Amino acid sequence: MNKPNSEVISEIVQELDSGCDCYLNNKTHEIIAIPNFGNFPDEVEFQELFKENLMKVSEQASTFIKIEVLKSYESFKIMERFAQKLPNSQFKTKLETILLNKKPFQNFKLTVETSEYRKLWFDFKRQEMEEIVFQKLTSKPFDDQV
Repeated sequence: MNKPNSEVISEIVQELDSGCDCYLNNKTHEIIAIPNFGNFPDEVEFQELFKENLMKVSEQASTFIKIEVLKSYESFKIMERFAQKLPNSQFKTKLETILLNKKPFQNFKLTVETSEYRKLWFDFKRQEMEEIVFQKLTSKPFDDQV
């Protein structure tokens, strides 16, 4: 099977953006999404809720590639690149200032999502995440047999 197509990458990005780690079967391109463990303080409950998927991934570990939720510094870099990409304006300056102050994630999100740049931000973020996923996947081996 060839490397994942854009639909597979897009699905992985959606799962990552919702807080799930993804496991991609490198032969079938099956995606198993499991919420990032850090979001579940009760390990027993987590293990029970996702028992079937956790077992499948564990039993077939050699066929799955794990793509983890972005680290905070990766998300921060995306926000920085977005602000840098904007034309010089009060809005650009406002975002750059937000990124230098306390609670940059919360304030960036609130500011962008209530602005005329909302759609541009979501498109930019999706494209950046797709590139990150693509880079992670192209650095991993895939079964090229049909």
